[in-house]
Amino acid sequence: MRIASFNINGIKARLPRLLEWLEETRPAVACLQEIKTQDEGFPAEEFAKIGYQAIWHGQKGFNGVAILADGVAPVEMQRGLPGDELDEQARYLEADVSGVRICNLYLPNGNPQPGPKFDYKLAWMDRLRRRCALHLAAEIPTVVLGDFNVIPEDRDVWSVSAMASDALMQPASRDAYARLLADGWTDAIATLNPRGGVWTFWDYQAGAWQRDHGFRIDHLLLSPDCADRMVAAGVDKAHRGREKASDHAPVWVELRI
Repeated sequence: MRIASFNINGIKARLPRLLEWLEETRPAVACLQEIKTQDEGFPAEEFAKIGYQAIWHGQKGFNGVAILADGVAPVEMQRGLPGDELDEQARYLEADVSGVRICNLYLPNGNPQPGPKFDYKLAWMDRLRRRCALHLAAEIPTVVLGDFNVIPEDRDVWSVSAMASDALMQPASRDAYARLLADGWTDAIATLNPRGGVWTFWDYQAGAWQRDHGFRIDHLLLSPDCADRMVAAGVDKAHRGREKASDHAPVWVELRI
């Protein structure tokens, strides 16, 4: 069972590339971030044509997440991350698909830091940890995946000095991510690539893609049950180099059924 995550950076602008990727790789579950559309603008019918059913949580102009499932309907379990009634940003969507709890997230960027945006990021990470703890306590097979906007370690970035002041790799961001892992989650890509050097994002600026100046911010976290069933994980890097591509590449994990 292949479960994938793809920050599509605007679903309308990238729809041909997205459909292309779905048909070429055929994940059982595909989680999307930054769909950047209101609910009524989500192109569900285009996915239905190729056999995918979808649920989505949209927002005008930015943010937005969706879960697609091949041949089955995702059963929605949670829309929006609990813990802050004033938070209206569309960054979290949770569903059950074929016996696995899928938690799809687009974690706040946090720049500029310090400041209110960084404070929001850390508070959001704390709320995420509390939500994830419920799944662990209930022993639900769970995959928490998406754009975390956290570079976990120095081995996950092409240049530590170039990103030193960015919210993505501040000690507080990294500590929050490490605490989440310490609760019992397995970082699939890191586990299978202990030396690092695996990127999931390349900026559109300064020839970052051409120079392979990237970093890893798209993650797949597995509950103990799912970690025991992991057979492979990777990044569909070639899709970043296609015409009108997202600045992220899809990431995926395969689990034994």
